[in-house]
Amino acid sequence: MSGGEFHTPSGMPVRAGPCATLACILEATAGKPGNVHRGADFDDLTYFDFLAAALAIGPAMEAASAGAPVGKTVLSAVRATREATGTNVNLGTVLLLAPLAKVPPGGDWHAGVRSVLCALTPGDARDVYAAIAVAQPGGLGKVGDADVAGPPPADLVAAMRLAEDRDLVARQYSRDFAEVLGEAVPLLHKALDQRLPLADAIVRTYLELLSRHPDSLVARKCGPEMARRISDQAAAVLASGVPGDVRYETALADFDFFLRSDGHRRNPGTTADLIAAALFVALRDGWLGPPFRFYGSGAAPAAD
Repeated sequence: MSGGEFHTPSGMPVRAGPCATLACILEATAGKPGNVHRGADFDDLTYFDFLAAALAIGPAMEAASAGAPVGKTVLSAVRATREATGTNVNLGTVLLLAPLAKVPPGGDWHAGVRSVLCALTPGDARDVYAAIAVAQPGGLGKVGDADVAGPPPADLVAAMRLAEDRDLVARQYSRDFAEVLGEAVPLLHKALDQRLPLADAIVRTYLELLSRHPDSLVARKCGPEMARRISDQAAAVLASGVPGDVRYETALADFDFFLRSDGHRRNPGTTADLIAAALFVALRDGWLGPPFRFYGSGAAPAAD
């Protein structure tokens, strides 16, 4: 370490911008069931859209770590993504990464993100609502209070609290990133400790998280019953074995086929957003880093 900044074993600083870009690339590349990845596109969204978006948001996240407000970071990243891809690729991920990028590495993530959220201003709420309008996410519906189509609230966290039961990203704002920091990050660390290749560790973490929390994007598009059914299926895949087992690989492929049915409406996209956030924390802290054994015989942490 030097000057309070974490460094990789090669001596390079672990900067927020590159970590955000790399986290998004790793998340998009792993073959998570139902998601776009290197071997599977949607009709209207491709793997290369995710790569372009990952590169586009890096400067905004770097600016956040240097002091840019959360709302401005979200709006800048969403605009950059629109310019690069012409579509909404990563709104949920951007909403999660912006507060995390402002937390200095090496400290207590829980306390750090809580401090960031407590410091949010009406200007942050205004810019986040503007970013949502730019991204034009589908399936949000209408609610009585703090609707994203209406005027922005003065208190962004309070608005997120109103949505926490129907949106996992909103819940991170209202609960100090409990699922990201308290579940996804430890699950990823556990998978890596088991010497899984990084791709398998990411998929395993995704399945674990999905089995615990019905995906809110699926719930909005297909209803809560379908979201709960998908969580149960994720649990069944986990119970079938471990990566490399024939039963596990067959169950994973069947699950992927089911999720891609119905015009990709069953895509657990919000769970993927939480995985990207967990990867960012791992990269920013330096315990995950290059060289990656993505499809190899194990994924060793970059540093102790």
